[in-house]
Amino acid sequence: MVGEVFQSEVWFANLLAHGFERPLYKHWTWPLPAHSDEAAFLHLMQESPKGALCALSNYYSCLYGPSGSDQVTNGASGDQWLAAVGVLQQIPGSGALRLQPLDAGSAWLAGLEQGLRAAGYWTDRFFCFGNWYQPMCGGGFAAYWGQRPSALRHSVERGRRRLDRAGDWHIDILAGASPALEVGLAAYLDVYAQSWKSPEPCPDFMPALVRMAAREGWLRLGVLWQGQQPLAAQVWLVSGGKANIYKLAYVQGQERFSAGSVLTAALMQHVMDMDRVLEVDYLSGDDAYKRDWMGLRRERVGLVAFDPRRLAGLLAAGRHFAGRVLRRHRAGGK
Repeated sequence: MVGEVFQSEVWFANLLAHGFERPLYKHWTWPLPAHSDEAAFLHLMQESPKGALCALSNYYSCLYGPSGSDQVTNGASGDQWLAAVGVLQQIPGSGALRLQPLDAGSAWLAGLEQGLRAAGYWTDRFFCFGNWYQPMCGGGFAAYWGQRPSALRHSVERGRRRLDRAGDWHIDILAGASPALEVGLAAYLDVYAQSWKSPEPCPDFMPALVRMAAREGWLRLGVLWQGQQPLAAQVWLVSGGKANIYKLAYVQGQERFSAGSVLTAALMQHVMDMDRVLEVDYLSGDDAYKRDWMGLRRERVGLVAFDPRRLAGLLAAGRHFAGRVLRRHRAGGK
């Protein structure tokens, strides 16, 4: 599996520092079985004293898993996973566990489920969101672009011609920490404020993420300028051969320029031909436009686990499974 930004220690540190509207009650680290000298653990949280244990994740998280790499846990035996669940049971709130969003095919998740069931937990998976992505084969951006729908390619070309007619325009793609990065970050925040998107619930999160990603070498901050005015801005995170399209926005009222699509195409070319990534990931959501840019879809899931020998676990299981039956009944009645 390609290395994940969202499983790094610096990601979790930034999320803890800037990514929650209210302080957490507790933050825990749960050690997992590892086949090497490397440590593997999950970051967990409790939002209230009587709350269940949850993944340290929220609306800013596009994937969740063991810190560092989930490859560390590959090959762990059933007995090792059972022992890890024994450690989990010593953590307050572990009568109910909720982890999301997860790679449904990851080996660590299958091992964890096995260990939880062996320890007497009831487990269930649930759908989180669709995830569109594009593996790279050969030929770089030129081959990729030739396979895109003609409507998308023509939209980008029309946008470029309209930008040409409107006057000087250019695209900046910023990576490292520099004075130019601060200009680009200010432009991103300006574009976001003029876009269709709701204000960030945690306004310090994105500036801190951009600066952290620049230090780590992950950042690809793209800004499309018309003269001195930014029309579109996007934050991509590139790590371990994977380009994650994390945030994007364009100024409302300037749709005729297709500035967002023009900028996306430029960043695609950069990560494919310059960074030579193995995969581009549009992260969370089944938005229709993502199908034009990406060739494949997978699903991110969640895992819940309940210890029926504890009252809190039994009550949480009752609510979860009753809710699932009710949803199926309503869906069947349509």
